[in-house]
Amino acid sequence: MSKAYEQLSGLLEKTMALQTSLILFEWDNETLAPEEAGSYTAKVIGILSEEYYRAMTDKAMEDAIEACEQDLSLTSLEKAIVRETKEERERLVCIPSREYREFAQLTAESTRVWMKARQEKNFDAFAPTLEKVIQYQKKFASYRAKEGEALYNVMLDGYEKGFDMNTLDRFFGELKETIVPLLRDIKEKGRKIPSDFLQGDYPEDKQRLLAVMIGEYMGFDFKRGVLGVSAHPFTTNLHNHDVRITTSYNDHVDSSLFSVIHEAGHGLYELGIADELTQTPVGQGASMGMHESQSRFFENIVGRNENFWVPIYGKVQELFPEQLKDITLKQFVDAINKAEPGLIRTEADELTYSLHVMIRYELEKMIVEDNLDIQKLPKIWADKYEEYLGVRPANPAEGVLQDIHWSQGSFGYFPSYALGNAFGAQLYYHMRKIMDFDGLLREGKIDQIRDYLREHIHQYGKLKTSRELLKDTTGEDFNPSYYVQYLKEKFSSLYGLS
Repeated sequence: MSKAYEQLSGLLEKTMALQTSLILFEWDNETLAPEEAGSYTAKVIGILSEEYYRAMTDKAMEDAIEACEQDLSLTSLEKAIVRETKEERERLVCIPSREYREFAQLTAESTRVWMKARQEKNFDAFAPTLEKVIQYQKKFASYRAKEGEALYNVMLDGYEKGFDMNTLDRFFGELKETIVPLLRDIKEKGRKIPSDFLQGDYPEDKQRLLAVMIGEYMGFDFKRGVLGVSAHPFTTNLHNHDVRITTSYNDHVDSSLFSVIHEAGHGLYELGIADELTQTPVGQGASMGMHESQSRFFENIVGRNENFWVPIYGKVQELFPEQLKDITLKQFVDAINKAEPGLIRTEADELTYSLHVMIRYELEKMIVEDNLDIQKLPKIWADKYEEYLGVRPANPAEGVLQDIHWSQGSFGYFPSYALGNAFGAQLYYHMRKIMDFDGLLREGKIDQIRDYLREHIHQYGKLKTSRELLKDTTGEDFNPSYYVQYLKEKFSSLYGLS
């Protein structure tokens, strides 16, 4: 290790320790912290965030980065760490210290404000806090924007480089042209698929047993990971030996089940990152879109595939004999794949899911680029749901208040979900060419599928971009036509339309 890199490495140890502390507070805040802890914890988070900011923007960090950039002896890994550190510093250094701390404290408090407002179905109780979050995010984006650059493009770039509004407009336009007519055909010509048996008395303790069983079957290592409960399922990690996922339990067994499969997909990505990368700036997923590609790959392409259930459906029936004893495997698989427009994104079927994302994308553009009056959000949200999905929320809890993202300031995140679907479909079609994908699932050899993804995607962390990972793995740059093909093939077949 060179002297220049040794200096940088020492500075990064402090920043990683501060980040780890903040992640622990985030986990606690969303899972176990008592209701009245919010404002007190938020103050601590604000202080730690300010310390992180100072460490990253300090002159010593700038000097260490510059020295490393001039050092020709650095390895490729060390160069990547320098690159990511420089990008993070540039993202922060333009923001005044006081504003950075205020925003960190605000978002720590705002998630609790959002949660209470959602419980009370009261958008007005959240609107003033949301307005503050938006103003901070727009201000921060303006600090980073190049001359003439749209603020929302700056926000999008933070989650998926190379995917601006022009690219996403074309992408979502193509999806809308495919999904909306297909939904209409399903409604008018498709066969009926019963699914009422998925709702009812599914005891929470048995749902948890099912969650752990499925997580273990997928390869989620509970010696290096844990499963918790939160209002909004999520995944976080301290490093590749401490990965934490959550779910929530209700009377729809498929809701908690597929939340676990989804979050375990995120978790497998984090667990699969190479040891030499973890606890460094490159020791995380390549992008939010690539991360979502892994969670939704396991949730949908694997988890809703009939062959996935062949080895384990009997065990599911044993857990819920009264509810599923007379339900065949085919009936179960048809039900978990049923396409039926609904109000809640996290419970959306695979076909309509990207329409939920598209609505949020369109609203975010209006909020950031058109300065939309926040008080109009609930109505515009409801209007778009009625236009695209034919359903209308009865209250803000099943409408504009359903997602935690905006309370956290995560503007630009939502498109990553749809991009993840497209990345995953591209990987799937490639994998079908080189392995017996369905056969491996049918034989219970999911480990071979997981290990392929670990070898070609997970281990690299942020050493490669999403586009580089796709090209190196599939031989092609990003190609959304695979996702369109996947949706057409799957749902036309499921509903007897082809």
